[in-house]
Amino acid sequence: MATAAPTSVPSPAGQDDATASNLPLSGITVISCEQAVAAPFASRQLADLGARVIKIERPGVGDFARGYDTTVNGLSSHFVWINRNKESLALDLKSPDGLKILHDLIASADVFIQNFAPGAAERLGLGADELRSINPRLIHASISGYGTDGPYKDAKAYDALVQAEAGLVSVTGTEEFPAKTGISTADIAAGMYTYSGILTALYNRERTGVGATLSTSLFDSLVEWMGYPLYFTRYGGTRPTRAGTSHAAIAPYGAFTCGDGTQIMLAIQNEREWERFATQVLDRPDMVTDERFDRAAHRYAHRHELQEIIDGAFAELTGEACDELLETAGVAHSRQRDMSEIADHPQLTERHRWHDVDTPAGPISMLAPPVEMSGVGNRMDPIPAVGQNSESILGELGMDAETIGELRHNGVI
Repeated sequence: MATAAPTSVPSPAGQDDATASNLPLSGITVISCEQAVAAPFASRQLADLGARVIKIERPGVGDFARGYDTTVNGLSSHFVWINRNKESLALDLKSPDGLKILHDLIASADVFIQNFAPGAAERLGLGADELRSINPRLIHASISGYGTDGPYKDAKAYDALVQAEAGLVSVTGTEEFPAKTGISTADIAAGMYTYSGILTALYNRERTGVGATLSTSLFDSLVEWMGYPLYFTRYGGTRPTRAGTSHAAIAPYGAFTCGDGTQIMLAIQNEREWERFATQVLDRPDMVTDERFDRAAHRYAHRHELQEIIDGAFAELTGEACDELLETAGVAHSRQRDMSEIADHPQLTERHRWHDVDTPAGPISMLAPPVEMSGVGNRMDPIPAVGQNSESILGELGMDAETIGELRHNGVI
């Protein structure tokens, strides 16, 4: 079965064809056997830049992340976050016909991404050596939990488990209550390293003409992010203190509550700022020379007394009044905002960061990609239903309607 040349990437929402063709990865085709978070997060970054991403899903049910919740108009919040700008091809990879179709697609692709269970890609004939033997320019990227060898290579690697194994939980929360982070930190770390690795491999291919084999694990990615506490503990003998929103060595640092319940984050890290805070915000110039507070180490040693003084002062202020005082004094601060406030954050709304994206459940608002590139617009194309693009993709492979109908009847797509 001959594989037709890939079709061009569709125009991003709100852009004309000329703008769409200027997307940096326009013309790059990515085939991704992906599920959950790490691999879809990596491929969405490529899709945002214009790559054509064909997402391979199980017929009927699709990526199991589709079923995590139903909070976005009946769709999963995880799924809509990381699956825009993609096409969905439903394939039963346990069937010879399904595998044949996938091999045909990969033969002319630029990138293949997979986050199967350990060893599954090789058993399916989708290992790096086999695929790159038929497509030497292919960039083959694998994401695993703990890597391809070592005693943990077959261990289950859900995000919370990796957070615990990599030590993130040990430095998050309070001394009494350690905590995992509220986002999929290990998955996101692995996804970002896979994305940057693929970009590097694409750049290197331009120079050498040869593809690459990439391997990324959630564990290695997150341990890399543990750099400060890891080296602090390895060479200091003890881990940093779990201090909640506070700091293990700096005061005042953390969340302080105003009289109206507004929480203000402070992070005072030098003596000039401390002097302005004490004199202009607390109206306590005596604290600048008070031996308990006259330098950073002393303030930290007397942090509980300092906390009481700041709490008392802030209790007399509204959040707005406290903001104004801190701004006038030139003291670094922020609001500790609840997630319900973020969507309407003025920094997002006034910069028009929200854009409409079509989904199987109707349009939703999504944030534009965080990197702004001169001369390049935002690609905000739809989130596909399971197998939504199967017929068009198979048509590019030269299949007629009757053949496609048989594949559907047999449960291959």
